[in-house]
Amino acid sequence: MLHLPTVPLSVPNFFNCHALRPSRTASTLGLTLLLAACGQGSAPTTGPGGPGGAPPPAEVGVVTVKTGDVGLLTELPGRLEASRVAQVRARAAGIVQKRLFVEGSSVRAGQALFQIDASPYQATLASAQASQTKAEANLMQASAQAERFKPLIEAKAISQQEFVNAQASQKLAEADVAVARAAVRTARINLGYAAITAPISGRIGRALVTEGALVGQGEATPMAVIQQTDPMYVNFTQPASEVMRLRKAMETGQLQRAGSQAASVRVVLDDGSEYAKPGKLLFSDLTVDTTSGQIMLRAEVPNPAGTLLPGLFVRVRLEQTQVSNAITLPQQAVTRSPQGDSVMVVAADGKVAPRPVKVGAQQGGQWVILDGLQNGDQVMVDGFQKLRGGAPVKPVPWQAPGSAPVKSVSAAATPAAQAPASASSSAAR
Repeated sequence: MLHLPTVPLSVPNFFNCHALRPSRTASTLGLTLLLAACGQGSAPTTGPGGPGGAPPPAEVGVVTVKTGDVGLLTELPGRLEASRVAQVRARAAGIVQKRLFVEGSSVRAGQALFQIDASPYQATLASAQASQTKAEANLMQASAQAERFKPLIEAKAISQQEFVNAQASQKLAEADVAVARAAVRTARINLGYAAITAPISGRIGRALVTEGALVGQGEATPMAVIQQTDPMYVNFTQPASEVMRLRKAMETGQLQRAGSQAASVRVVLDDGSEYAKPGKLLFSDLTVDTTSGQIMLRAEVPNPAGTLLPGLFVRVRLEQTQVSNAITLPQQAVTRSPQGDSVMVVAADGKVAPRPVKVGAQQGGQWVILDGLQNGDQVMVDGFQKLRGGAPVKPVPWQAPGSAPVKSVSAAATPAAQAPASASSSAAR
């Protein structure tokens, strides 16, 4: 603040008045310079973003189009099934003495599961072995007699009838030995049935009988169930009309088969998560269900950890066909209307214009674009509210929600550009 010298007016002095004039002149000059300096520092600046220039172009999120082969996925309901199932049944009648496995555990083929009282079968085997020994002894005697009669018949010391009877006795004895040996084998087989073993390897469920139960009396009593859960089968159905449509599209060349091998299959669990290991399609049924119009299909899925359980309802994502030179875009980038589908394309000069496209199926929250776009096209996904007539925009890469944002080059360079300016301001101060 400028302080002006005060002069007492009570003393009218000629010399004092003349002495005051130079002081007032210098003060007036200082005030004028100060106001000029203040006006110069507060003068408005002009620039691209200031009042004297045009506003910067609005930033919009875009994706760059890239064509390629896109597999068309079909999601169908299915149910899991064990690849092999064996029912353990009692083939020998008797009392169950022991259960030799842990319920719910893994068993191997040939492992003993139950033990039935084997004493009756052991006695039967011993009787059959004794009968075999007796028959072999009779055979030995008949064979020796037939050998003795050979030189006698040549010397005509015995009649021909006696020689024929000796040979017949030898044949009968041989037959008795064969019958006795078969009886021994049968008795040994029945004795083996007393020890019930696993027919296949897999997981065994609960025991259906307990110790002391009488089994195999007139029928093969179920005792347990073994299921092989690696790999697993998943059975699902598909409408016959859809199958015929896909076949026709592949014949005309609109679609191509997904790979030279079996179609890829993904299993979606009840909580919406996707099973880690992919499966493969085994076959599709040759007939259509007359009541539902569906075709039965079966796929094989590996299950080494036992995560999948038989009987579980799942969703099956099946890739049967592929589209060549197709594009996938986020759903918010496509405007669908009765007049047609379109997208907003950003040109090289920043101008935005609509372009009609042909939309196919939906894949994982994205639309499959069959026609209307080319490699390198920039399609708007976000920032539609920023469009102002024909004003150009600044395209930036669009980031899906939840993904890491991409740092802008201009934003990254701003602090570096501001540092010299700040330094020069400090030097000026």
